[in-house]
Amino acid sequence: MNIGIASERSGLPAKTIRYYEDIGLLKPDRGDNGYRDYSTSDVHRLRFVQRARGLGFSVAECRQLLSLYDDTGRESADVKTIASAKLVEIDRKIAELKGLRDVLSHLVAHCHGDHRPDCPIIDELAGAQTAS
Repeated sequence: MNIGIASERSGLPAKTIRYYEDIGLLKPDRGDNGYRDYSTSDVHRLRFVQRARGLGFSVAECRQLLSLYDDTGRESADVKTIASAKLVEIDRKIAELKGLRDVLSHLVAHCHGDHRPDCPIIDELAGAQTAS
């Protein structure tokens, strides 16, 4: 199938598919005319990468997961190790975002939001000490 059909079936833009080919995540066959010829297996790999990327896995992690996907002798412990590490990273990011939210919420709560120029938000961004 051509890239347009592969794009339609995988739900990925053709540009993304070409990128995945360029970085070696996918190696479609080439027809006699030089055009890419995607197989059903290629579309499955594209969907796999799309779902993995949607869960926050990096391209490098997707490469590892694809390697395990292709390895019928894989141990599920290897897959779990990668997923567990991603979960720890996500939890760290959530904690960081909660901290950012708390700081910004505090600043917003202490800003009068009126005609006066005093603003703890500006003071914080400028690195000044805020009095709350």
